[in-house]
Amino acid sequence: MGQSVAVFGAYGHTGRFVVAELRERGFRPVPVGRDAGKLAALAAEHPGSEARPASVEDADSLDRALAGTDAVINCAGPFADTVAPVVEAALRAGIPYVDVAAEIEANLDTFDRFAERARAAGTVVVPAMAFYGGLGDLLATAAVDDWTAADEVHIAYGLNSWHPTPGTRLSGTVSRERRGDRRLRHTGGRLTHHQDELPALEWAFPEPLGTRPVIGEFAMADIVTVPSHLAVTDLHSYMTVEAVRDLAAPRTPAPVAADERGRSDQTFLVDVVVRNGGEQRRAVARGRDIYAVSAPLAVEAVHRILTGRTRTVGVASAGEAFDAVDFLRALSGHLDVDLNVDLNVDVDPSVAVEPAVAAGPAL
Repeated sequence: MGQSVAVFGAYGHTGRFVVAELRERGFRPVPVGRDAGKLAALAAEHPGSEARPASVEDADSLDRALAGTDAVINCAGPFADTVAPVVEAALRAGIPYVDVAAEIEANLDTFDRFAERARAAGTVVVPAMAFYGGLGDLLATAAVDDWTAADEVHIAYGLNSWHPTPGTRLSGTVSRERRGDRRLRHTGGRLTHHQDELPALEWAFPEPLGTRPVIGEFAMADIVTVPSHLAVTDLHSYMTVEAVRDLAAPRTPAPVAADERGRSDQTFLVDVVVRNGGEQRRAVARGRDIYAVSAPLAVEAVHRILTGRTRTVGVASAGEAFDAVDFLRALSGHLDVDLNVDLNVDVDPSVAVEPAVAAGPAL
């Protein structure tokens, strides 16, 4: 095995995908978490793994867990509780930090609290290096390409379903509580809170989805990652209605493995349209299982950091830290990506077709 990577929250749903991806890529995963029993069981599934119990309440335990490792990937939510302690431990250890946080407020905290310290330490910290936050940012960055700014970025999520994990539900609850049930919108070049009813619209996805009903202004982590390095005036995001209803329903079950890799039968299409003046560009990614695909995104990020293939130090989103086009191409075994296609697409969704009923909580 090669370099060692600590995985905090290794026995969680996404953490298990990350551990498996690390092993497949030749890394030595070091499972870390507060539950010693679950860690031992996971280590038994991966011979040679050294499980290291640690909790965010005990800084010394985190230091022991990261000792001798080359990087850490944080997969443990709610990230409002785990990000700061694990980033602090990574800075003390002098190793890069990557997380898969979809919590908007946790990502904002990472930029606000650690940008200067990480830059001064020469350490790379990449938040939201996952399906939400990382993938949309890479696609938007690739589409913007040589533009110095964009008037509009539209990110439309075409999920055929969304069976949330318990961690997703808990993170969503924590995130909503932190902003008092208000929602966030990026407009006029800045983040604003709002309590408007979310609009029900239609979005013309590329094939195989086609035109689908969506909920507009369904803000996810991209609302933090994309504007963190791209000069964007307005950022709009959309989610297919069937996925929103799944997320809003309290009895929607957690995802169930449907193939030998443990992926569910969920499919997704992420459609990103950017517009500047009279020009517009489009980037599209298709794949399966939003939790499973977060693993190759996070592991590829670690691989590039450890091999010196980053564009900056400090806190940086995926699109700023890496060559977006090259990064996306490296994920060809997990994603089908089309860049700058169908330039005649109309970026404006249709007029609202109905009030946004049961829109559910955006994370």
